[in-house]
Amino acid sequence: MKITVKIVSLFAVLAFVACKETSKKDVSKTTVEKTEKAGYHIPDSWIEKRVNAANKRLNATEAGKVLWSAMEAHGGLKKWYANGYLSFRFNYQPLNGKGIRDSYQTIDTWSNKARHNSITDKNDIFGWDGSEAWVQAKDSTSFEYDTKFWALTPIYFSGQPFVFDGEGVNLELLPQVEFKGAMQNVVKVTYDKGVGSAPDDYYIMFINAKTNLLDAFKYIVSYPEYFPNGGHAPEKITVTQDTTTVKGIVFAKGFKTYWSNEDKENGLGEYITKIDVSDINFSDKVEENYFSKPEGAKILK
Repeated sequence: MKITVKIVSLFAVLAFVACKETSKKDVSKTTVEKTEKAGYHIPDSWIEKRVNAANKRLNATEAGKVLWSAMEAHGGLKKWYANGYLSFRFNYQPLNGKGIRDSYQTIDTWSNKARHNSITDKNDIFGWDGSEAWVQAKDSTSFEYDTKFWALTPIYFSGQPFVFDGEGVNLELLPQVEFKGAMQNVVKVTYDKGVGSAPDDYYIMFINAKTNLLDAFKYIVSYPEYFPNGGHAPEKITVTQDTTTVKGIVFAKGFKTYWSNEDKENGLGEYITKIDVSDINFSDKVEENYFSKPEGAKILK
């Protein structure tokens, strides 16, 4: 996962049951109320230029052609950007009960900015303004995980394949594989040195050869704060769970994550994390300076 600074490109145990849905609605309502003051000021000409550049760059290679076809199948890169600000709830639930991360977030897909609201308390927020991470919370128990790392992590799940359109992204076409009875075109994604906060991350996308939709992806986490001496976590494989279409864009409604194990069927080792994605929406408005550090918030180094 990575926090991407470039404009061109890409755990707290929650103690609630009965108030869960009410709190979620409060957060959603608050976010909607904050969308009344400023519009999505990205000119159509800018979007057209960015999409045309990506089209030309991607279709110059076989791996890029596969990725472009996936973007088209998921609704198209132009619509991805033209739809405006993307909001969704991302509920990351390790099966061991440790490191649960559940927030309602809004993403500026154009410049990779993010703002998250806690599901349990709408006043607890954190974000990434494009250059700095910030957090505003009542105390240290509000977010018992690295919010700087997590600010843009969910979009690198829910935003595939679109998050790989930018410069500094390297694509390699690997041999086709069969996964869960379907042939997959396989594209490995790596990054140039210096791109984002974890340039040693990689993703290996399984793109259904018939539908061109993303069926699964492998990835590693090499975030230097977790691995100060280099290296990375063991490889995982994440499998999409059903899909929904929102304003023309196809999203996964959830994911299941496993340890990668090539000795097991489909390479799926132990099932370790369930992820639910809900309340997906696009909006052309957010409050002015919505992604900027609020007064009193703490900058994360």
